[in-house]
Formats: sequence, C-alpha cells, structure tokens
Amino acid sequence: MTCKQLGGACAKEFHANTFEEMAELSKQHGMEMFQKGDEAHLKVIAEMMELMKSPDAMNKWLEDKKNEFNALPANE
Repeated sequence: MTCKQLGGACAKEFHANTFEEMAELSKQHGMEMFQKGDEAHLKVIAEMMELMKSPDAMNKWLEDKKNEFNALPANE
C-alpha cells in the first residue's frame, strides 16, 4: 500500500504481511516526515489527530483500511 492509501501524503510504498505491520511502517514514515517538517504530511497528520478525537470514526477508518489491505492480492 502507499502512504496516500493509508491516509498519508505521498506515493511511498509499504510492503508487509499483516495490516498491523503495514500500520507500523506507515506510523514510522509519518514520524519521520513530521520530524522533517514536511508540510504535506503535517497537514494529513493534523487531520488524523482530529479523526482520533472520535473513537467511532477512528475505528471505522481503521476497519476500512484493514479491509482495503486484506483485499489486496498477496505477493507470490
């Protein structure tokens, strides 16, 4: 999945065997971009922080992303 598919701001690709691994890679990338002060990523980080204020909305977002991950074809 790409950073953008995971709610981010760029086309960086992440490869993982589980959604939890994918989420961790995305989180690490987000922290790196935050530390670099990348404006596009700072904007989506702020949007994510707003989403996190609503547990129901955040759970739905996570479930949607997990379903999207699970629908991807497995690499052989």
